[in-house]
Amino acid sequence: MTIKIILIALLLIIAAVIAIIYHDMTHFVVREYEIHSDKIEKDAVFCLLSDLHEKDYGDGNRALVEAIDSAHPDMVLMAGDMITGQNSHHKLNPEPVLSIIRKIVDKYPVYAANGNHEYKTWAIGGEGEEAYLNYEKALTDLGVVLLRNTGTYLEEYNMEIHGLETSYEYFKKFFKAQMDVDYINGFFGVPCSERYQLLIAHNPIYFEEYCKWGADLTVSGHVHGGIARLPFLGGVLSPALMLFPKYDGGLFKNGDKYMVLSRGLGMHTVPIRFNNPGELCVIRVYSDKK
Repeated sequence: MTIKIILIALLLIIAAVIAIIYHDMTHFVVREYEIHSDKIEKDAVFCLLSDLHEKDYGDGNRALVEAIDSAHPDMVLMAGDMITGQNSHHKLNPEPVLSIIRKIVDKYPVYAANGNHEYKTWAIGGEGEEAYLNYEKALTDLGVVLLRNTGTYLEEYNMEIHGLETSYEYFKKFFKAQMDVDYINGFFGVPCSERYQLLIAHNPIYFEEYCKWGADLTVSGHVHGGIARLPFLGGVLSPALMLFPKYDGGLFKNGDKYMVLSRGLGMHTVPIRFNNPGELCVIRVYSDKK
């Protein structure tokens, strides 16, 4: 009888785990984050999308668009890996992200930076590069401001938005390559300390380096929340195959500087999510200017 009870309990646990995985692979949640600054000229609301990996939430990503509309953002930020990198086994499918852009770009400005999947698709050359360039053209033709190691200044907010696109050496497995502040300065120069500096940078592992450069707010993705999340321990595995990464998702602070790390919306490599549904981030930055 004891063995039978144990087997039944195990089957129930397995069934519960499968149900949670299925739910988290097919649903997303909205999480809100609040930040204050005396640099920003007026309050701003951002919706942050990251790591969609070509996933659809409803026809034409209808559910995701409705969630964005419900947040009434001033602008939408995309932190990379909205597509999955093209290779011999996968052809790039930009339609899931383009279907979102078509429905929102006339209502909210969209600022985007690339992640490792966009970079990899472009960098391989040949058909991959062509597929990426077609995707990039589709984004910009729709009105997306794509920041490939460039920035823009929004005077009404006294805010600069920069998009950092690093080379693939900064996405290696098992270890963190060194990144000097001069590497970021090489793209953007020394930032103006009187302006609010918002940095879109896909890989959160370099949060300290972004802060040293001068980013007041960094928005990132890449880690997918750690794929599976355990109570008290957080995310289990990073894309660099590091266990229990320091930065797995949520709001992080370094002095007076912040990072909002999206847990992402889709899946890749390890195609599951456990106790870790997709996430749309709503970031409210309030002005403390006197």
